[in-house]
Amino acid sequence: MDHALRASLANELHARPFLRLSGSVALAHLAIYAGDDASVHEQLLRALCDLTGMPSPEPGSTHYAAQWNGERQLKWERHTEFSTYTFVASRRDTEYFSGLATDHVPQEWFAQIAGMRFVAIRMELVSGEHAVQARKDYGRWIDGPIKVGSRVLGNGEVYCDWTIKPDGFSRFLVIDEGFREAQGGRLLQRLYEIETYRMMALLALPAARELGRSLDGLQRSLSGLMNRMDSAPNDNVDAALLQDLTHLAVRGEALAESSHRFSASRAYERLVMARIQELREERIEGIPTIAEFMERRFTPAMETCRANWNRLEQFTARVARAVDLLRTRVSLAQEGNTMRLLAGMDRTARTQLHLQHAVEGLSVAAISYYVLSLTAVGLRSMHAFHLPLDPELVEGLLIAPVVLLVFLVIRRTKRSNGHGQAHQGATRAG
Repeated sequence: MDHALRASLANELHARPFLRLSGSVALAHLAIYAGDDASVHEQLLRALCDLTGMPSPEPGSTHYAAQWNGERQLKWERHTEFSTYTFVASRRDTEYFSGLATDHVPQEWFAQIAGMRFVAIRMELVSGEHAVQARKDYGRWIDGPIKVGSRVLGNGEVYCDWTIKPDGFSRFLVIDEGFREAQGGRLLQRLYEIETYRMMALLALPAARELGRSLDGLQRSLSGLMNRMDSAPNDNVDAALLQDLTHLAVRGEALAESSHRFSASRAYERLVMARIQELREERIEGIPTIAEFMERRFTPAMETCRANWNRLEQFTARVARAVDLLRTRVSLAQEGNTMRLLAGMDRTARTQLHLQHAVEGLSVAAISYYVLSLTAVGLRSMHAFHLPLDPELVEGLLIAPVVLLVFLVIRRTKRSNGHGQAHQGATRAG
């Protein structure tokens, strides 16, 4: 009765549950980015399972979770461009930011992710009797040049500095002051998602800077071409201009191939801001909040990406308008040439008509002359029979009738030919 996709789509809401944590925990979060090689993500997960003895995931899985020894958890998620590994272990000592969460992971597996580790975070969720002391001494572990922190969710505090430590991990210290069930797990997930999505959003920044440098040269070229267009029209110049503008348009389209990177960056940015909003931050006196830090450091980078992408769109639109203007000018010039050609053809036709009339007059005269010459020969022959006719007088009297008769015959012949050609044309058209 159900559609084939109903169950899978309904279960998607529950496919990535939050971590369920109790007490103090150490967490290590890794994001693996392998570019276009999508197969590597599942291969790495299977390799980890084989090395640690965890059950292998189902083929084509997009999420995976496992537990062992009752105190360690692994959560794996496959995203569009990257995959994440979240290792969690219960903390019973105060050796914060040690490798507790990943102690069981063989170094052989870490060697396999060399060059692909895009995000690496260590988090400590401190609760119970150690929470107050950890809050007082947070500077021991969060010691970057800029310390960031805030009260979150009304029941805890978060401290971080967004610096990569010598061990290759950045750090978040979370103080639990009475989180409700699963609230600590949701908070930690939101925090590492903020960092992961922030880094993925920043992938567009190098492309934006390179795009900006390329656009500087293209816009200078376009300005030079526009100045040349402003000069007097010339067929040869316009043809060269059109070719150069077409070349600029092709180069602009080549730059637009990175559009997917900028679109993804905007999507990741929205996720970062949404996760920060979910923290419900309250200020700790003297320390900037996460939202303020992102507003100062992250937002300008995103604005750079947006600005350079908008520059590319504006450049492409300018080139398109320039091509349209040049084509319009070329079309107008072609229409002018066509009008001049038609005017010349009209003058030629009139000249031919005049010549035709002149030829017709000469034809009447010539034919009449020959007719009268033949008539004169006939009259002289009749005069030899002593007929009472004066050949010269008769010849003179016949000039006007012969000329008129020849004129009428030529005109009738011309009309007959005209009607015949028109009928032939109509027959072919039909």
